[in-house]
Amino acid sequence: MLTVLFVTLLVAVLLYRMRRRWPGHVLLALVVLFFIGIGCGMVPRVMVRDLQADYRPDPPVAWAQRNAIVLLGAGTVHPEHDSLIPSFFADGRILKAAQLYAACKATGGDCHLVVCGGDSQDHGEPESVVYGRALRKLGIPAADLTLETRSMTTWQNAQFSRPLLRDYAPQHLVLVTSGIHLRRSLLYFAHFGVSLQPVAGDWLRADRQLLPDAWNFLLADVTLHEYLGILRYHVYNVMGWNAPKAPPLGA
Repeated sequence: MLTVLFVTLLVAVLLYRMRRRWPGHVLLALVVLFFIGIGCGMVPRVMVRDLQADYRPDPPVAWAQRNAIVLLGAGTVHPEHDSLIPSFFADGRILKAAQLYAACKATGGDCHLVVCGGDSQDHGEPESVVYGRALRKLGIPAADLTLETRSMTTWQNAQFSRPLLRDYAPQHLVLVTSGIHLRRSLLYFAHFGVSLQPVAGDWLRADRQLLPDAWNFLLADVTLHEYLGILRYHVYNVMGWNAPKAPPLGA
C-alpha cells in the first residue's frame, strides 16, 4: 500500500512539474485521504471485515465416522541456535487444528490431519514437516498426520491435497486457515472439487487510531493480497489459464 501511495505521489509531483495543477491536486488529495484512511484503520477495517464476515473461529462441527482436517501453512522462522519453527502467523492455525482434532477424537470417529505446505521460503525444510513436529508435540500421533510437502502456493495446496483426500475418502472435511485467507482458499479448493467446512484459525482486526499506525498498513497489505488472489482466479478462468475444474471429490 505504501508503494502504491508513493508512486501516486510521484505522479502528482510530475503533474505539477508539467503545470497540470488540477490533476495534481486530485492525486495529492487522494494520497493524503488514503494514507489517513489506511493508517487510522478505516480502510483496513472494512477490508478485513468483508473477508472474515462469513466465517467463525469456533463453529459447530457435525463430525462423521471418517473425518479429515486440512491445515494450510503460513510460513516458518529459523531462530538462532535452533531448528525451524512455525511463524507467528501460523500458531493460531496449528492450535485450532489440534483443538479440532481433539474434538473429533472425542466423538469416537476416525480423524486425520492433512498438513499442506512445501518450502516456499527456501528455508531448507517444508512447512508441513515443521508443523507436523509441532502437532506431534501437542499430542497428535504421527499415524493421523499426512504431510503434503510440494505446494508453494494456496492454489497448489488445493491441487496437491486433493489426491491425498481422495485416497483417505473422508465423510466430512474441515479447512483451517486464517480468517482473511478462507474465502480465497475455499474458492481454490472448490475448483479442484473439494468442499470443506471453514474454520478460522485466527481473527484479525484493524485498530482505530488518531494517528496512522503501521499495523493498519500491514493489514491493508495482507487483505489486498487476498483480493488480488481472488481477482486473479476469475481472470485466469476467463482467459483459460487455470487448470480444468475437477469433479466433486468422491463423485
